[in-house]
Amino acid sequence: MQQVRLVSADEKLVIALTGEIDAATSEEFYAQVCAVYEHDRKDVEFDCTALEFIDSTTLGTFVKLFKMVTGEGYAFRLVNVRPRIKKLFEICALDRIMEIA
Repeated sequence: MQQVRLVSADEKLVIALTGEIDAATSEEFYAQVCAVYEHDRKDVEFDCTALEFIDSTTLGTFVKLFKMVTGEGYAFRLVNVRPRIKKLFEICALDRIMEIA
């Protein structure tokens, strides 16, 4: 199943995430997002409507992506995050540095 899909690249990159992203797939996830971002650098928004599961490795991947994007002055946002996934960001206090809606 494709986990990363570019939905829009108009004003910002809107990337839809689906299924499960864990230790086995996080490197591929990172590479796919980097490829999209390197092609068109701008604000990044992840639509997590269909994202069902992430693990601690994926949290680390989000941190790497956050640092890359915000380090270049762009915004980084996660939207439509399911409550149980949002809870992981909260436990690690990542919701204090990342915009999560």
